[in-house]
Amino acid sequence: MTTQRKFRTFFTILCFAVFQSVIIGQTQAVATPISKSQIETAKQITADFLNSEKIPGLSISMSQNGSIIWSEGFGYSNIEQKTKVNPSVTQFRIASISKSLTAAALAKLVDDGLLDLDESIYTYIPDFPKKKYDFTVRQVGGHIAGIRHYNGSEFILNKKMSIVEGLDIFKDSPLKFKPGTKYSYSTYGWNLLSVVIQNASKTEFNKYMRTAIFEPLKMNSTTLGLSDQDMPNRTLFYNKTHKDAIVIGPTVSNEHKVAGGGFISTSEDLVKFGNEIISPKILSIASVKALVTSQKNDEGKTTNYGIGFGVSETAIDSPKYSHSGGGIGATTFILLYPEEKIVIAILTNLSGVPIRDLIKQLETVFLD
Repeated sequence: MTTQRKFRTFFTILCFAVFQSVIIGQTQAVATPISKSQIETAKQITADFLNSEKIPGLSISMSQNGSIIWSEGFGYSNIEQKTKVNPSVTQFRIASISKSLTAAALAKLVDDGLLDLDESIYTYIPDFPKKKYDFTVRQVGGHIAGIRHYNGSEFILNKKMSIVEGLDIFKDSPLKFKPGTKYSYSTYGWNLLSVVIQNASKTEFNKYMRTAIFEPLKMNSTTLGLSDQDMPNRTLFYNKTHKDAIVIGPTVSNEHKVAGGGFISTSEDLVKFGNEIISPKILSIASVKALVTSQKNDEGKTTNYGIGFGVSETAIDSPKYSHSGGGIGATTFILLYPEEKIVIAILTNLSGVPIRDLIKQLETVFLD
């Protein structure tokens, strides 16, 4: 081997090693371990929050360095039967955290050479009604394509439909703006992406999610929430009245919008998922980085949203990837702190919980 060739080989190996030492923007510095006293403080904060907000049931799981360090259920999944919440068993509606799970499927298709995030949506769904402007998979995933969100009572729709049938709700609506110019949150955009995944993979969407994401990550309690079947480990879904009474919420069908808000899961399953984003094993580092890199509008302004993940910073200026969820009988959050190597998943069975208040308190405890 010539000296020049040896140098090229050494340089290639060195570059690869440097690249591997930085995973999605995080350094390999050892994270400060969370102490038992911090966890005890967090437990009390969570219990007080549950009581003050009259939340029937809450599940919280937390990992550091890939291992669960705190996982606990508070309250009940069924008030009348006094069924206690179990963080490894009790399934909650995760609502819009479903977008984060679906984003992982997009990343897997990219890794397998079956999807290009910067291709037109019409490459994968050629029969979707043509709009004034073309738009890409990435733009849809980042909420900058101009697809509308819910209108009127669509949020509480109780009509069981397939994901393709669900397109009928919004497919004839015009785009709200020229793609790339603005940010406007849209669950229907993710409905569209589920059809992209289905067509690109040539596999029914829920089956693809199960075989490509859930099974490899051992997320055995994560699945489509069925509106017309009993799911024995699933919590009941509660609303709070104007007089602060806790009642069962209306029945809704989320099957058609599963990619954007229809999965059910446990807090422990979501922690497994979060650790895949921090330290990818079934996905490539490059494809995950695309999910957690904030997109920009045409003027170069960041949206603080990648593809299925909010992208922000903590009070100590470390990166944070997250997603909230809100639905009938569900207020949820997943939080990833890559530098601290922490993942937290919080699931509740009550609508409209001010969960960010709890998160602020927990971050005060866990982030110095």
